[in-house]
Amino acid sequence: MVKDKIDDKIIGFLRDDARESFVEIGKKLKLSESAVRRRVKNLVANKVIEKFTVQMGESNTTSAIVLISVDSATDTSKVSIKLTKLEAVKTVYEITGQYDISVIIRAANISEINGCIDELRKIQGVIDTNTVIILRTIR
Repeated sequence: MVKDKIDDKIIGFLRDDARESFVEIGKKLKLSESAVRRRVKNLVANKVIEKFTVQMGESNTTSAIVLISVDSATDTSKVSIKLTKLEAVKTVYEITGQYDISVIIRAANISEINGCIDELRKIQGVIDTNTVIILRTIR
């Protein structure tokens, strides 16, 4: 599938608000609702769009950054894959420097953040963590 500028604009609208109707997107692009629907269906079928998600407002969640050291005898990518399976883990980055992995955690409260940290510390190969709670996001 070859993606064009209209597909890019549709993706942009859906990134901004995945709930925006195909009718509204069509009006903005001077396309019919069915044309927008067909394009989105093709983008999904060709895995240009993998999924539609819900992002909770920050006022409803607590977030943390956890820096993780992995034992040198352990494959970092295997630890990363295990981390992605934890419910509160939203993003996993393999990084350079003092730590090997950085994880973004989001949960309803500090207690759930602590529970997730306890779980990730149990993963074989994790030897140290450093956690910071995110107080405020400035965009």
